[in-house]
Amino acid sequence: MTALFDKVCNWGRWGKEDQRGTLNHIGPGEIARAAALVKEGRSISLSRPFPTQPGTENPRPAQHFMMVTGEDRHAPHIPNMEATFDYIGVAFHGLVCTHLDALCHIFREGRMYNGRPASDVRSRGAISNSVMESRDGIVGRGVLLDMPLALEMDYIEPSRPITVEDLETAERRLGVTVGKGDILTVRIGRDVRPGRGDGKIAGLHPHVGGWLHEREVALLGGDGPNDVMPPDAQAIWTNPIHELCLVGMGMQLMDNLDLERAAKTCAELDRWTFQIVVAPLLIQGATGSPINPIAIF
Repeated sequence: MTALFDKVCNWGRWGKEDQRGTLNHIGPGEIARAAALVKEGRSISLSRPFPTQPGTENPRPAQHFMMVTGEDRHAPHIPNMEATFDYIGVAFHGLVCTHLDALCHIFREGRMYNGRPASDVRSRGAISNSVMESRDGIVGRGVLLDMPLALEMDYIEPSRPITVEDLETAERRLGVTVGKGDILTVRIGRDVRPGRGDGKIAGLHPHVGGWLHEREVALLGGDGPNDVMPPDAQAIWTNPIHELCLVGMGMQLMDNLDLERAAKTCAELDRWTFQIVVAPLLIQGATGSPINPIAIF
């Protein structure tokens, strides 16, 4: 794994001060190319609902409660105003909330992307590699690789990591090629697997990290957490895709997407590319953010 990390490492590639990582693969040309993919005028959310229900995969459910309801609609201390108010709170890292991992989320030997120390993430937040590096949103060409469809399966078993060969088979069968600046989404069929919610989720083989690096992918996301779950507690690298992407390449990750409707739309239109817009919340020093990515066809 150390050799693979060294192979994909982008530290210093865009300068020692860089905090954008593989987002540098997206320039004006890539954004304009993605806009040209909007032909049908259809938009689809790639996010799951706010995860307020506790469960095996959601031990810390998000909070959503009403502060003022329509049953008591008169806003306190504001004469003649009728309104409702609510509160939300979420620990978004985990297996259920659709979120973006910033580059300060994961470390390897006390370092994060571009060699910055773990101590840059402090009690008041990160002073480097935070989600604020994506403050203007991430816009580009989205590519969806529907692995169960391409491999002629109903879903990918958690015990079967997706390999480079699998991804290239999906490219051939779906008629698409992943390239520079792409925002790649990989469907494993998590939401149609019997017994889902048991914490067992398929993911990518570590060698996929080298493939992502060679293809110059800008951003990766999946309907799981991208790594195989549960992780191998005995392994030196328990979350290899997270470590290779976030720490080595400087590639942010989108975890827990909902790709079911998008996959059906892609199959209906017989095209697996679209414009995608990812907009994180602007939280100073945050290690990531809940997101609602939008695929536009």
